[in-house]
Amino acid sequence: MENLRRSARSPVATSTREVDLHFFHVVASSETLTAASRELGCSLPVVSKRLSALERRLDVRLVQRGARRLTLTSEGALYAARVAAILEQIRALEDAVTDKSGELRGTVVVEATLGLGRAHIAPLLGEFAAAHPGLHVRMQSSALPLRRREFDMAVHVGTPSDSTLRMRRLARNRRMPCAAPSYLAERGTPSRIEDLADHDCIVLREKESDFALWRFGDEDNPRQVRVRGSLSSNDGDVVTAWALEGRGVIMRSQWHVQPHLDRGELVHVLPHVPTPAADIYVLLEGDRHVPRRVSALIDHLTRRLPERLDGARRTGTPE
Repeated sequence: MENLRRSARSPVATSTREVDLHFFHVVASSETLTAASRELGCSLPVVSKRLSALERRLDVRLVQRGARRLTLTSEGALYAARVAAILEQIRALEDAVTDKSGELRGTVVVEATLGLGRAHIAPLLGEFAAAHPGLHVRMQSSALPLRRREFDMAVHVGTPSDSTLRMRRLARNRRMPCAAPSYLAERGTPSRIEDLADHDCIVLREKESDFALWRFGDEDNPRQVRVRGSLSSNDGDVVTAWALEGRGVIMRSQWHVQPHLDRGELVHVLPHVPTPAADIYVLLEGDRHVPRRVSALIDHLTRRLPERLDGARRTGTPE
């Protein structure tokens, strides 16, 4: 009780504690302290010093030092879980209060993959922000897997491996093997998926999947082939550019290659062989309360993304 009276008499102390909650939530949600420093917009020494000060105030070690990846102690994991719950309650309360005004306010953090984010998600976020001047929309582009990253929502191509995330489909999509007419004229056109083993295949290194294993078929009849080639990249635009130059076969999302197919710059290889769906989803963390501003943005993307992808196909522009 005395602590409550002391906090009430000292708004600075209360404010410091609130800032510490947000600070440690970012630290606990980051892969490393370096990543946390980038997220917080300050130097690594500042983050380390601030973390040490928090640990001294609590008189407990929260983070293991010396690990390449950020590792929480048991006390740190407990503190992080309670902090997340408190911040979630604050978000829900603020949303309930601002909901009555009818105007969307606050911040929405959106995680998106590099290619789709740059080509389509960023313009749609710009539209949404322009329609709601009380909002601050922040997009984080990454080719990394979704793991211990801080976001309100994420846009992801394909079903994520993390089953704790909630999903809502934004648009249908599938991956397609393609090659330039010049490559096929020189090397021949594959008629079976097994033929790909004898072709130069340009692989996209993304996430932690086996990037050289291309999958075909459907859930009832899955098929796969291991491909090889002299070129690979973690940048989808680079991979596509190499294919357009006639350097090999690629396996890319339909949303990305369809305009090139429509213009005849690429040819759909093995069109008679189905490929697994790689639909575009919006992902939400667990049972977290979804603020009205986030729900409104999801509705906007659900409505506008299919329209934008169809428009790109009609006009023949990939981006």
